[in-house]
Amino acid sequence: MAPILVWLVAANIIALALFCIDKAAARIGKRRIPERTLLIIAYAGGSAGALAGQQLFRHKTGKQPFATLLGWSWLSYAALAIALRV
Repeated sequence: MAPILVWLVAANIIALALFCIDKAAARIGKRRIPERTLLIIAYAGGSAGALAGQQLFRHKTGKQPFATLLGWSWLSYAALAIALRV
């Protein structure tokens, strides 16, 4: 179980950092992180960090369908945790 927890913590930190980096790039007109990359890290275990980054940095909150897909990532992990009784 420990390796899974290490991965989840790392994935959430990475997701939060990616949202911060992408927001900073957006502000100064630099090259952006693709939405697909942000969603992949969210679905790979970083959904809490991604949602926190979205809200904390007010980044991509109204962008559709991105915001909906990001919300689904969190819901899928919540359902998995309930199913596994974690």
